Amino acid sequence: MARPRIAILARFAENTSATRYAAVITARRLAEAVWAAGGEPLTFLPVAGSNWAERLEGIDGVLMPGGADVNPGSYGQEVSSDHVYDVDDLADEVDISLVNYALGTGMPVLTICRGTQITNVARGGTLVQHMDEPHQHYVAPVTIEKYHSEMGLSSAQVEASCYHHQVIDTLGEGLEVIARSAQGDVEAIKIDAAGWAFGVQWHPEDNFDTNKPQAELFERFVSEAASYGASR
Repeated sequence: MARPRIAILARFAENTSATRYAAVITARRLAEAVWAAGGEPLTFLPVAGSNWAERLEGIDGVLMPGGADVNPGSYGQEVSSDHVYDVDDLADEVDISLVNYALGTGMPVLTICRGTQITNVARGGTLVQHMDEPHQHYVAPVTIEKYHSEMGLSSAQVEASCYHHQVIDTLGEGLEVIARSAQGDVEAIKIDAAGWAFGVQWHPEDNFDTNKPQAELFERFVSEAASYGASR
């Protein structure tokens, strides 16, 4: 049986040791987590004005990954922190267009870190440009207050491995907060969409092989993608 095909929008890198120059990348751990869950991870180049109906032909699910900061201009603010980094307007534009398209099709969508933040922005929300206490190299238990079964989790508590200094501020339309950190920051959301759609602020790929609920999240996402593909 063919693996469900999972589109992962690439991130831009100024340079990598392997490419020497600028690169388009997908985090290895993220691709491995999708593969371990039974999916086929496919990296998509961010291209302005993409016809997603054409580009996503044969794709069964969309994963919006982590990455650099969203331009505050995309949610109506000026840059107010020196910590805002690696803003790329093309990346923001393509992220928003893909999120809006995928959520309207019924295609399963999983968003991670920046992916969750850009989804909030796409739905009219805003972000905290720099947290008072950034969650970088930060691991802590998080309890999913609602929908943990729908997310495929056998336990409502997960060990969330975080690396972010921005977080959702004003919540976007059609988003429901289903988990918060001990400090009160948004850690997971349910996304009102035509199909299965959830977002997490942490990086489940970091410890999917040691913390069962993280693997279960990818497994449910891939399972939903398989069902979506079979229904087409």
